[in-house]
Amino acid sequence: MSADLPLAEDERAPAEQAATGPVTLVVDDEEGIRNFLSRSLERRGWRVTAVSSAEEGAHHLERHCVDLIILDIALPGRSGLEWLKDLHGAGFGGDVILITAFADLDTAIEALRAGAADLILKPFRIEQIVTAIGRCVERTRLQRENFVLRRQLAKRRGSGDEIVGRSPAILRLQALIERVAPSPSTVLIEGESGVGKELVARALHTRSHRTERPFVALNCAAVSADLIEAELFGHLRGAFTGAKEARKGLFYYAHGGTLFLDEIGELPLALQSKLLRVLEERRIRPVGGEQELPVDVRVVAATNRDLKAEVAAGRFRQDLFYRLAVMTLRVPPLRERGDDVVELARRFMGVLSLRLGVPPLDIDPELEAALVAHPWPGNVRELRNLVERALLFGEFPLEDLGLPAGGIETAGGGADGRMLAEVEKRHILAVLAESGGNRARAALALGVSRKTLDRKCTEWGV
Repeated sequence: MSADLPLAEDERAPAEQAATGPVTLVVDDEEGIRNFLSRSLERRGWRVTAVSSAEEGAHHLERHCVDLIILDIALPGRSGLEWLKDLHGAGFGGDVILITAFADLDTAIEALRAGAADLILKPFRIEQIVTAIGRCVERTRLQRENFVLRRQLAKRRGSGDEIVGRSPAILRLQALIERVAPSPSTVLIEGESGVGKELVARALHTRSHRTERPFVALNCAAVSADLIEAELFGHLRGAFTGAKEARKGLFYYAHGGTLFLDEIGELPLALQSKLLRVLEERRIRPVGGEQELPVDVRVVAATNRDLKAEVAAGRFRQDLFYRLAVMTLRVPPLRERGDDVVELARRFMGVLSLRLGVPPLDIDPELEAALVAHPWPGNVRELRNLVERALLFGEFPLEDLGLPAGGIETAGGGADGRMLAEVEKRHILAVLAESGGNRARAALALGVSRKTLDRKCTEWGV
């Protein structure tokens, strides 16, 4: 469809830095428009492919990944609007900017409903296109950032993110983190449950060149085998029962940053092969989709299992194990960390006493010795829960540490039963709210049984 050429750009504009912008596909039946956009965007260091019809564009997408499409509405054969609807139906994850010489209010409304990121009238200046692309890039960045921040805020319960301790085992671990972090290689973190493997993953992220980009964590054991593929790669509307709308996956939101896969040994075998393919090809395909999408993500995995034994037993793919274990970091259990236990207990005491609104407890030499001598089968998580329970009840449960019951009370002389009961109720309800009402998850976070939590909720009429 013939239309006026865009207004001339400033031919003196210098070429900009190498490709940092989105990979762009231009679809327009006018050769002048295609050449103008290709030349102008490539001069800015972006990679551009130009085709003359929706059919050619669809054929290009079968073989290549693009971030953004600049699409003319009036095309021979299938119109731009029709193809835009098909693109979103097939799971295309990028933005589409529509251009047209013949626009009215109805066309604009239909374009927005079809999912267009912008609508630009011909003739246009290149600055209009560049500005529209910039808005798309910024919107995508903010969507990813907001998603990650919401997950972090929902998960955070007041403890710091830094690795605490000065034992030889921890100093060795910190030195390895500093050495490995700048590398783009995958890392496998090994350690018992509760030792702080996610803290190590976060340290790797913050010390890498990806530190300004998202850090996204997923506990593979916490998502059902039927849903974990959609959680990682996203899904289209109607891809499975209950998929009432399309949703992007964690690989999308971690783009440019780090994806932490905790308890990787729990990943179903069928999904292990798909994860291996993503690690090798750096592309994902949403559940129910046909279009593969490029991803730039560093994967850090963690396990409390012996993955070599899992490989020997046929429960974990050998090729995926070697792909993940480019570098292996072992997080020592708390029983091997000596006086770090006391330092961690004091750190938790300061953080949790403020959060719970109660006075801190004293840690005397006798208690210090008991803390260091305790085997800590639940590791740092067990220590944190012990300190939290001690604050709630006003004294340390010394019998749990092998000492005679008796008590180390708060600096203020203890709290009466009614105050403690109210503090306990307020704290449990806060944790339950943070867990989205999921009692099983809240019970795990509190270090109590589900039955105990159910009884408390019944008492309070919750």
